[in-house]
Amino acid sequence: MERKELTQIDGIIIYKRKIEVLPKNKDLLLRARSLRKGYILSEVIFWKQVRNDEFHGIDFDRQRIIGNYIVDFYIKSLGVVIEIDGTSHELKDKYDEKRQKFLESLGLIVYRISDYRVKNDLANVMQELESFVLFIWFYC
Repeated sequence: MERKELTQIDGIIIYKRKIEVLPKNKDLLLRARSLRKGYILSEVIFWKQVRNDEFHGIDFDRQRIIGNYIVDFYIKSLGVVIEIDGTSHELKDKYDEKRQKFLESLGLIVYRISDYRVKNDLANVMQELESFVLFIWFYC
């Protein structure tokens, strides 16, 4: 099977991962749209760094429905879910664990970033995301 090039990071070719069609609860469409219009500061800051293919030409979706869940960000070409964990996640450990297991059962990789770090250490967060994408290419 021929692998399709997605982008290059530091001269290393990153290939697309094959991800099957994901389930989608269409009853969540209105909720996802309203979340996209919401203004959670850390999500807006992160979105400004990755929208319009600004992060190495990689396409990110915001507030993507997967199954019965809405994830913060999704990279379809890599099968990566990016969650920005703020204070709303502090009391939801069991929910987050169940959600992550479901996403992983679909072959997705979940990458978590703290809300605090997006707001206060964005340059390093973006550098770590680059490293994570490279890690996926080498090991997945």
